[in-house]
Amino acid sequence: MRKLFGAVMMIALICVQAHPVLAGGYSHDPGCGLGSEIFKSGSKNVSSQTMASTTNQFLFNQLFGLSSGTVGCTNSGHFAQSEQAALFANLNFDNLSQEMAQGGGEHLASLAVILGVPEERRAEFFAMTQEKYATLVQSGETSPRAMLTSLQEAMDAHPVLARVR
Repeated sequence: MRKLFGAVMMIALICVQAHPVLAGGYSHDPGCGLGSEIFKSGSKNVSSQTMASTTNQFLFNQLFGLSSGTVGCTNSGHFAQSEQAALFANLNFDNLSQEMAQGGGEHLASLAVILGVPEERRAEFFAMTQEKYATLVQSGETSPRAMLTSLQEAMDAHPVLARVR
């Protein structure tokens, strides 16, 4: 009886996964993850897509893959970059605040590297942080996370730095 119940549950799960594919509402593969790696779901074969998707659903590995860039997933580095910048800002907030006011320094240069500012644009980055210091770091009232958010907004609005992101 247990085996029958398990088989029925497996068939039901596969049918739930296959329904969008068979209905025509699923036009591409199930994405990345261990299931996609095992079943090589790049093909448009319904059964391989269904098995890959089912495996990914059971193992909950897509979130890990996307955040770590493993098991066939890519995150374009954005998640890792923002988390690395947040950690760096938390650990070096006082130094970053001081160097932003000065328009340069080791910590600010390191933050520029983490944020992906090319070496030839760092002078503009330093000048922008010094110019916008009052809005980026308001006399110690701003948290590192808020400072990074303001910095990202300032970079997005900057005519040169917006193109480097």
